[in-house]
Amino acid sequence: MNPINRRDFMKFTSAGALAAPFIAPALAAAEVAPPAPLTAATVRTLGKTGLKCSLLGMGTGTEAWNGSSAQNRRGRDTFIGVLEHAHAKGVTYFDMADMYGAHDYMKEALKRSISRDKVMLLTKTVSREPGLLKADLERFRKELDTDCLDIVLLHCLEKPGWTESLKPCMDVLEEAKQKKIIRAHGCSNHNLDCLKEAAASPWVDVILARINPHGVKMDGKPEEVVPVLRQAHDNGKGILGMKIVGEGELKDRIPESVKFVLSLGCVDAIAVGFEVTSDVDGVIKHIEDAKVV
Repeated sequence: MNPINRRDFMKFTSAGALAAPFIAPALAAAEVAPPAPLTAATVRTLGKTGLKCSLLGMGTGTEAWNGSSAQNRRGRDTFIGVLEHAHAKGVTYFDMADMYGAHDYMKEALKRSISRDKVMLLTKTVSREPGLLKADLERFRKELDTDCLDIVLLHCLEKPGWTESLKPCMDVLEEAKQKKIIRAHGCSNHNLDCLKEAAASPWVDVILARINPHGVKMDGKPEEVVPVLRQAHDNGKGILGMKIVGEGELKDRIPESVKFVLSLGCVDAIAVGFEVTSDVDGVIKHIEDAKVV
């Protein structure tokens, strides 16, 4: 090592002294800069899945059953237009289900203007037999014209003990994940005990849970549901919130509901059912106004 002489030492210390007044404030500013508030387009990571999506997702199953929903009852062009508008506003998470009849509309939106690799597609199955579930996965991929489904959930679980009774279906989804037919699996719940099982199950990657501050169309009261979601989040599961607007019953209290859910710290993203483009813009503004970090 070359020894440093007195002249070089003085040069280094002088340069450091001159730079210090500029460096110190910059470092201090960087240390105290507050995090940016959440926006609809804020990118979120879902638990340990590695999947990323926008904070705001578009639900496609408002008042839906048997392939019919408030969205597709608006007409094909309107529905697809809302999908495209949501994506143009930064939404990359699209929440679907077999019973919503949304796949074909999403497929068309992907053909028109939305890049498949820029979005996270979630869908759900009500099949409770392994053979039917395998057939669902093949049909869903064809209906959406995609090789891989990002998330597939066992839909609308209502009977406790499902981690045992539905194990053959769970095995089908795990095999599909290993074959890269899907990227993650999990469940949506319509029962508090089912939700508790999901929170504890190592098999569950993602939970779609009903949550709002008023207990409207939820699995229990908020004070019962929130601790379960926190446990699930702590267990590394991606948590997606739904029924933020209580399927329309809370439409006059959306700002309160949005702020409540985003402030919990355990809900990674939320899906809201949009019927027209102004619905999208309204919720985006409510998220911005909440100023949750």
